[in-house]
Order: sequence, then structure tokens, then C-alpha cells
Amino acid sequence: QVELVESGGGLVQAGGSLRLSCAASGITFSTYAMGWFRQAPGKERKFVASTSWSGGSTYYTDSVKGRFTISRDNAKNTVYLQMNSLKPEDTAVYYCVADPKGWGISRTSDYWGQGTQVTVSS
Repeated sequence: QVELVESGGGLVQAGGSLRLSCAASGITFSTYAMGWFRQAPGKERKFVASTSWSGGSTYYTDSVKGRFTISRDNAKNTVYLQMNSLKPEDTAVYYCVADPKGWGISRTSDYWGQGTQVTVSS
């Protein structure tokens, strides 16, 4: 049984930081691409960041480049999203995603977490 458990969300003021974590079980973590999508109220779910199976390749949506950093620890089966200089428009539910295609994630990726709320106040 595959499980992705996110943590680290919360309420923060604009300009602040949060670090999301996603602990995975039930998959061969070191062979999976991992990443994050987010969904703001009333909007579609959108890609945020991803890392290849080795961590050697990372991708970001333009709006978070230079502010967010994705990383993974294959020994701990965990992927992280360090979010700095947060803006109110970053407010959303953030979903952890796992894909056996080790190079990237997409809306059709196999496994999704339950989501964690991030709220940035102005």
C-alpha cells in the first residue's frame, strides 16, 4: 500500500518561510520521481516543483524559481520543499506526488498525498 504523508504546512506572514516534507512508503522511493503540485481555492491544480529519482534534475514553475527549493533524501524516503520569501499568492493546498517514471511528475502521476494547507497572510 502506497502512502505519501505531507507535513509542514501552516500559516505564515508574507516574506516568511516554510519547509514541507513528504514521507513515502510502499514504493521503491529511490527510483521514483517526486514533486509537488498545489491548488488554490477555485483554481486548478498546478505543478510547483519536481526532482528526478536521483535528485540530479530539478524543475520549477516560473513563479517559484529562486524562492523554492526541492530536495530529497533517498535514505529517509522523504522529499522536501523549502519555501522562502512566501507571497499571498502561494496560498494553496500542496500535494506530494510520486511517479515511477523517474524523470518527472505530471497531473496523471500515479500517487498523491492528501495535501497540506499553506496560507500566506499579507
